[in-house]
Amino acid sequence: MKATIPYIEQKFEEFNRQMFGGKLPKIPVELSDAKTFLGQCVFKKRKKPFGKMELYDFRLRINTRLDLPEREVEDIIIHEMIHYYIGYNRLEDTSAHGPLFLSIMNEINRKFGRSLNVSHKSTKEQREQLQDKHSHYHVIAVVIFHDGRTGIKVLPRVLRSILYYYNNVLANSEIASIQLYMSNNVFFNRYPNSSALKVHFLETDEIRKQLEGAEKMECDGKALLPALSGVARTFLLTMRR
Repeated sequence: MKATIPYIEQKFEEFNRQMFGGKLPKIPVELSDAKTFLGQCVFKKRKKPFGKMELYDFRLRINTRLDLPEREVEDIIIHEMIHYYIGYNRLEDTSAHGPLFLSIMNEINRKFGRSLNVSHKSTKEQREQLQDKHSHYHVIAVVIFHDGRTGIKVLPRVLRSILYYYNNVLANSEIASIQLYMSNNVFFNRYPNSSALKVHFLETDEIRKQLEGAEKMECDGKALLPALSGVARTFLLTMRR
């Protein structure tokens, strides 16, 4: 199932009465299509007099990208309600899933027969559901190391970000070369899009396979020099500087 706001609000009230003594105030609920989490309890922080930190503006976010069993959706809601309970009551724990969180979670599991865990683990099939299946043009950096390793990095469609990555990575003594490509293969949707100085290591044959049909772009460290196809020209004309 994919949760709706009325469903989450109903379950919140139900679990609040059952597991938290009805003491949790109603919380705004948001639905998310994010690829990085299944549930979140988010809040803001501000300093009070004498430097004490206060948490406020709590919100519950539940991911609706995945079609999950109802019991799993319930466990996600309860998991985030534990975070809300700890934060709202200003209870101290050593970490997000420290001893206090674990104590409350284990008590709920024991008393109500739940299967809560410290993380919302997804199956391989669920992770595939999270991937964007739409075709988008990406700038792909293929990074070749002197020791034979090869990796890729999906870069933003922003010229200064591409040049930042290209110049800084190429300056590393471990790097033999960087090749830039433009590809709309949905395979690359699974990788984060940023100019962080990182690579995702893949076998050379896999990279070659996924870049089949991609357009290679040359870079001199100051500008991109694409192949003169209509697609490449249009892509660069719409690239944010």
